[in-house]
Amino acid sequence: MKAVAKFEKVSREVFECAKTDCAFAADYADVVLPRRATAGSAGYDFFAPADFTLRAGESVKIPTGVRAKIAQGYVLSLYPRSGLGFKYRLQLDNTVGIIDADYYFSDNEGHIVVKLSNCSYEGKTVTVKKGQGFAQGIFTEFFITEDDDAVAARNGGFGSTTK
Repeated sequence: MKAVAKFEKVSREVFECAKTDCAFAADYADVVLPRRATAGSAGYDFFAPADFTLRAGESVKIPTGVRAKIAQGYVLSLYPRSGLGFKYRLQLDNTVGIIDADYYFSDNEGHIVVKLSNCSYEGKTVTVKKGQGFAQGIFTEFFITEDDDAVAARNGGFGSTTK
């Protein structure tokens, strides 16, 4: 297998700022870097830095405290953990999170923040404990067109490349 990235913690300052914006009670010391569960796993599990409970129809924005230094030509895609999606219809609000290599250099240090919603039709409540995996990230190679002319630099996350 080819190594194309490295996970790191964001600074305490960036984490605390995001925590306030997210209204999520978590301690910086409880941030755990993503890892694969088995040698055959494609996905890197992202772990909850604090407990959270979502009733059907509720959402939560989770500051993971994690950033990814990704080689050019690769992207990190984020998805809910399969079991949580299957059992509770837990979904990422942007359906699939796309973490580009240049996000690492943003003012927020490339902090990966995940917004989840419990879209259960059966009224199920989901509880995720601190340290439990709630999302998974998969690195993939991407390609560009022959006439690609992108030269702009990123600074930020959602919508930053179309401002």
